[in-house]
Amino acid sequence: MARRANHAPARRALKIRSGDQVRVISGKDRGKSGRVLRVDPKRERVFVEHLNMVKRHTKPHQVAGAQSEAALGGVIEREGPIHISNVMLLDGKGAPTRVGIERDGGTRVRVARTTGARLD
Repeated sequence: MARRANHAPARRALKIRSGDQVRVISGKDRGKSGRVLRVDPKRERVFVEHLNMVKRHTKPHQVAGAQSEAALGGVIEREGPIHISNVMLLDGKGAPTRVGIERDGGTRVRVARTTGARLD
């Protein structure tokens, strides 16, 4: 049976959530840490506050529903996506750790592998 060239990766539950403190372990921002703004589980990417900043050049355009005639445009700088494998979650003490999942009754609980402390 032939394998399809453009198949989507298998979906799995991500262990990093929005609001977590993470440290970048590879790439141009290696060693820096910040708070996760949002997670894109479909593409397995995270957006970290003030890291992987990208510039977007936009033309001025009218904003719908705005009271003034202000046109937004110019160079806009915002956070770019980082692959989830290039960040590590920080535990309560600020040390990078791998994340494990334990079951407590019927709920999933994230656990730091280094210390065994609960992260949720």
